[in-house]
Amino acid sequence: MANVPSIYPTILYEDAKAAIRTLKEAFGFTEVSVYEGEDGRVVHSELACGNGMVMLGSKGGDGVFAKAMGGAGPVGVYVVVEDPDAHHARAVEHGVEILMPPTDQEYGSRDYMARDAEGNVWSFGTYAPGAAE
Repeated sequence: MANVPSIYPTILYEDAKAAIRTLKEAFGFTEVSVYEGEDGRVVHSELACGNGMVMLGSKGGDGVFAKAMGGAGPVGVYVVVEDPDAHHARAVEHGVEILMPPTDQEYGSRDYMARDAEGNVWSFGTYAPGAAE
């Protein structure tokens, strides 16, 4: 269980299918699973990047989580990548809105920041919290 993440960001989207496409095509995530309801809405999905994973689904469900997140605003997620410049180029190729190009940070990381179509902010870079400990 040492390599299994213990935190999984969970995001609800108006258009979860479009979000899944963006995460896969522009950000290089791998689709692990997608479960759709009879109405075609994404009930639950899991997408992996490195040893991490994000879970997402469609807004408007009936469950406790869906109701609690009903009026929630955008979220921010940080993802560790080996080559932020190449990752950034891929995102740009897919038309993702870039908020900050690849930038060397004073704490030693190189990262960039993007916004998905529904306002969530995704940061990708070399900073790995706790890795130096």
